[in-house]
Amino acid sequence: MTTIKNIKPVTAEQLFDLLKKEFADYVNSKLDSNLTIEYAHVYDLIDVSFPEVIEGYAFTITVNENEIVITKNEQNTKYDASLLEKHLVDFLTEKCE
Repeated sequence: MTTIKNIKPVTAEQLFDLLKKEFADYVNSKLDSNLTIEYAHVYDLIDVSFPEVIEGYAFTITVNENEIVITKNEQNTKYDASLLEKHLVDFLTEKCE
């Protein structure tokens, strides 16, 4: 679990829109890849999935007025999601701190 202080106040809706518009380009440029990324948003939770490499949701992002919490969803997978997590944390830190 990673926590990012929400210095620039951002709502879950704003973060969801930001992820949909910018995160795929960000992570794909960092990895020199063309990953498909899917998102699901309900209330203050955003689920992030990489269906080509990880089955199910890879991360859950919880947004409140003070912080953003990223939880790695532990699953039986052959893919190490640590690099994806690092880029997600870096992206959110850059956009929200």
